[in-house]
Amino acid sequence: MMNTLPEPAADALIISQRLQAALRQAIGERGGWIPFSYYMEQALYAPGLGYYAAGSHKLGGAGDFTTAPEMTPLFGAALARQLAELLPQTAGDLYEFGAGSGRLAVDLLAELERLDALPEHYYIVDLSPDLIARQRDTLTREMPHLLERIVWLSALPERIDGIVIGNEVLDAMPCELIHWTPEPMQRGVSLGENGFEWQDRPIDDPALRAQVEALGIAEPGYLSEISRSNQAFIRTLAGRLARGAILLIDYGFPAREYYHPQRHMGTLIGHYRHHTVDDPFYLPGLMDLTCHVDFSAVAQAGIDAGLDLIGYTAQAQFLVNCGIADVMQRLDPTDVRQWAPEASAVQKLISPAEMGELFKAIGFGKNVAIDWQGFAQGDRCHTL
Repeated sequence: MMNTLPEPAADALIISQRLQAALRQAIGERGGWIPFSYYMEQALYAPGLGYYAAGSHKLGGAGDFTTAPEMTPLFGAALARQLAELLPQTAGDLYEFGAGSGRLAVDLLAELERLDALPEHYYIVDLSPDLIARQRDTLTREMPHLLERIVWLSALPERIDGIVIGNEVLDAMPCELIHWTPEPMQRGVSLGENGFEWQDRPIDDPALRAQVEALGIAEPGYLSEISRSNQAFIRTLAGRLARGAILLIDYGFPAREYYHPQRHMGTLIGHYRHHTVDDPFYLPGLMDLTCHVDFSAVAQAGIDAGLDLIGYTAQAQFLVNCGIADVMQRLDPTDVRQWAPEASAVQKLISPAEMGELFKAIGFGKNVAIDWQGFAQGDRCHTL
């Protein structure tokens, strides 16, 4: 498999080698073992070396994966209709986490401007210097008249009165790997003759052990993930949200599907140059690592932190509820060069065989209306 993957550029390979050296040092300093969550965190976010913190081209046809906003502006236009409904109930600020190339920001702002519902400020919270530079270029080129509303943040403000959105943010947060032998063990990374290798250790964190035991899994050999980062992220947002809403779109399942017996190898996967890679130790720093989202855990974290769980549904249903079909009607069907690629992209967004069913939307609120357009039909909160 690995022999079929594109070779990295020499400068990129040097970055990966430096990250591998830093990981080997960390393993040595920590008694010969690190939890996988630490490995994943460093592989993605180590300053100047991690996948999202170094200068690699990540999005689009020349990158490692393609997100919905990169496929069509109709995705952002549909989401904007939901935001236009919510923004007037707040101070009018919009916060986007992990804004990628800036494409979604452009599409949201364009549609919100058309709806006469522009946010007071559009805050982008991102940790990647490379992506921030791309976002600035994209927004400067396509939305120069709105630049004064756009602010980049490296950390959350203490108080949020507005709308928080994140597309494919949760899946990029570090997760713990648990291996049932049948006793649940925490899977981590050690060093062997051929480099990084797996090593299981007993779970010594009482809180993590309680979460694992609550799953009720006893199948020997079962491997899966728990994203404590997802839960902490929701708790942090809840603590700072004075008034407003949180809308997150990502791929994943409710717990009963996430931990289904047939999903015995977990969901962790790597993305490298539009290839999927099963080995998370392949070129650390140059490959994206993700795991699917346990939406039951995300929902419970929000409820426990005092948020209203507004809705949960498939991406297809959410986009249809938000009127993506109406947005499509603006296109000229006689202009094949425009119509055909947009129609194809929308088909991928809503088809059950593509992104429509695997991707989900979940919404939380605090001191705002609980009836949202995006969840008007097909809400699945009862499945969580």
